[in-house]
Amino acid sequence: MRQRALLGIAAAVLAALVVAGCGGGSSSSGSTDGGSGGGGSGGTLIVLGASSLTEAVTTYGESFEGADVKASFAGSDELAAQIQQGAKADVFASADTNYPEELFEEGLVEKPQVFARNELVIAVPEGSEITSLADLAKPGVKLVIGDPSVPVGSYTRTVLGRLPAAQRAAIMSNVVSEETEVASIVAKLEGGAADAGFVYVTDEKGAEGLEPVELEAKLQPDVEYGVAVVKSSGDKPAAEEFVAGLVEGEGQEDLREAGFLPPP
Repeated sequence: MRQRALLGIAAAVLAALVVAGCGGGSSSSGSTDGGSGGGGSGGTLIVLGASSLTEAVTTYGESFEGADVKASFAGSDELAAQIQQGAKADVFASADTNYPEELFEEGLVEKPQVFARNELVIAVPEGSEITSLADLAKPGVKLVIGDPSVPVGSYTRTVLGRLPAAQRAAIMSNVVSEETEVASIVAKLEGGAADAGFVYVTDEKGAEGLEPVELEAKLQPDVEYGVAVVKSSGDKPAAEEFVAGLVEGEGQEDLREAGFLPPP
């Protein structure tokens, strides 16, 4: 699984294991008492989710009755690496289908399912003079994109790969930063450190002071999110219930509210 990328974040993974192993994360719902495997509402269900899912999964977790949900959000590559290294987790929700499928092939998760779709946009500060993708090639533009190891970075390169070589090279020459999660791209835009960035439409909608520059349909990548139960889960019934809700239950309502598209 993208061995070079995973080796490159090895140190971050070791540190994250400590957090994930004790149920820590950037967001949570319900009680943190108890551990995974308690069963029903008495246990804690640890959900590792791509950072672009923060709003939707947090909302869904707060209303989930099968267990107390403890969610941790980061780049999909980092979360996949945590699972590889044995971090305690019950559910893995990725911003792509590749990482869940690769973990499935390694025998670490159950068969993944697609539970949502998204779209890529160019986010710019409100009132920006950047109004088209072509403007990203102008000299002096400060562009931030995702690292190629994370889904948003991979999707961005799919878009750029569909452009003429000269235009693609000009745009890439304006890249000032490559981030390991979409939340970091948004943060740089909100903080004024960049003029534009490729993000998911759901992240642009939830950001302060940003507006979208839409991509032509022929450039839009197929952005699909995959979810799977982690095989080492201590509470598989609750994990399976949580996944079912994301795929076709109450979680779908929270995903729609956050701007996600339904699965194919």
